[in-house]
Amino acid sequence: MGNLIRFTLLPGQRHDLLGVETVIKAIEFAAFLGDKAFDANWLRDELTDRKASVVIPSKSNRKSQIPHDKEVYKWRHLVENYFAKIKEFRGIATRYDKTDVSYSANWNLAAGIIAAR
Repeated sequence: MGNLIRFTLLPGQRHDLLGVETVIKAIEFAAFLGDKAFDANWLRDELTDRKASVVIPSKSNRKSQIPHDKEVYKWRHLVENYFAKIKEFRGIATRYDKTDVSYSANWNLAAGIIAAR
């Protein structure tokens, strides 16, 4: 629980929401826990169509706030904990790799080491 399944690299200036579709494609899950950055109607519709529970707090500027399960949302700390584990690998945390291919390879290597612990 709390290990990397799939990731996609995006340019640093791109919003995380743009990469979520490729990451969740062909993965079955019962719930999607995301922060306010993932509060988009198209994503909520996609997740509802897939019969997944949507646990995303509404952005403050949303006209009608959509309630979320605050107790389930507390489990999102697993994502933050995983990023803390990844930051233990200095080369990944500081992006030493020059190419996307080598950076992705090192993410996979780090994920394998973390999963083996």
